[in-house]
Amino acid sequence: MIYFGLIRESIIFAWTAITNNRLRTMLSLLGVMVGIFVITAVFTLVDTMEYSLRDSFSILQDDVLFVQKMPWGPEQGKTEFEWWDYMRRKQPELKDVEVLKDRLKLAQAVAFQSGISTNAEYRNSSISGVKMTAVTVTYPECVLLEIDQGRFFTLAESKSGRPVVIIGDAIREQLFGDSNPLGKNIKAKGVKMEVIGTFKKSGVSIISEGFDEMMMTNATFGSRLINYKQADCGIVVKAKDGVALDALKNEIIQSYRPIRKIKPGQDSDFAVNNVEMITAVVDVIFSWVGLGGWFIGIFAIIVGCVSVANIMFVSVRERTKIIGVQKALGAKDIFILGQFLFEAVALCLFGAALAFFMVVILSLIFNQVSMSNGWDFILEVRVNRFFVAMSIAVFSGLIAGIFPAIKAAKMSPVEAMRD
Repeated sequence: MIYFGLIRESIIFAWTAITNNRLRTMLSLLGVMVGIFVITAVFTLVDTMEYSLRDSFSILQDDVLFVQKMPWGPEQGKTEFEWWDYMRRKQPELKDVEVLKDRLKLAQAVAFQSGISTNAEYRNSSISGVKMTAVTVTYPECVLLEIDQGRFFTLAESKSGRPVVIIGDAIREQLFGDSNPLGKNIKAKGVKMEVIGTFKKSGVSIISEGFDEMMMTNATFGSRLINYKQADCGIVVKAKDGVALDALKNEIIQSYRPIRKIKPGQDSDFAVNNVEMITAVVDVIFSWVGLGGWFIGIFAIIVGCVSVANIMFVSVRERTKIIGVQKALGAKDIFILGQFLFEAVALCLFGAALAFFMVVILSLIFNQVSMSNGWDFILEVRVNRFFVAMSIAVFSGLIAGIFPAIKAAKMSPVEAMRD
């Protein structure tokens, strides 16, 4: 009970000192506020970017592998990305899909994909920079597609190469406005295509426009618009339920090498990629970004600690006689030490709370502007960042207040009252 009483008295003394010196308190808070604000703001931005980036990969399911000529990172056994060697490789071919599908026992579905950037036209309206994608009919089994209106093309349409297309929301809006695009013809590279469906609006991500500015047609018809030998092509393979990706990857390599006529002992001229390769790179990138945020914030915190420490030394000097009286009345060193430590910690906690509140307010303002302009980038201030800010504030207060508190606690009562 004695210790609780000492803590209560220390808190009262600290609060009295803070409220009686408002100007000095505000000046002390500025340094701490800047440091906590920088750390919280940086991590809020990093958290939002990381979430947006990972969300853009949500269409790529975890049990899917991508057979392409270029790997998404250094291949196994290699420390460098040997792009000069990868550029000489042949693209996967459309005819390989059926052959590979018959040989794979662990795959649930196999699909082909390719794409180029082109223009889309409807009457007097046009949109540039459209991603023209050609896929096989099994593509929706491998990659998550959300159709808003209409449908996906059928097997018969795919085999016959019928000129049908599914368009993204941004294309629909710019070419057709509020009218229904289904059944109407649009042009790409001078070729007419019938619109049979529209993709659900996905919004803008950090790395792409998603499906909003994409047109998708069947691979047979797509060969009229896309040169598969020059454009980026790939084979998408979805694993059966319960099949490990490593097992499927090994089966793909063993099955695809004979199709590519690769002799035993020769290196494969294709890569088998998965989403984990991207997320691993993302983890490394954001770990370094996080370290950068801490590096910037720690310097700001140090400046704040110095300012708080200076103010605490001034406070000790001003209350020298009070300290002497307290000691003469029997106050122990730990009580004097607690007073100034609680005061320093309280200053930092108050500054951290104000800084976090400012980050929340600025985030709300930014989100309002973002939504009003149609941006799909919403800042999210996570609750755990509040506890991180408070923890940093407590640590900073202890560091900033320990030396002034020790100086006050070691004062001789006689000398303190005489000063």
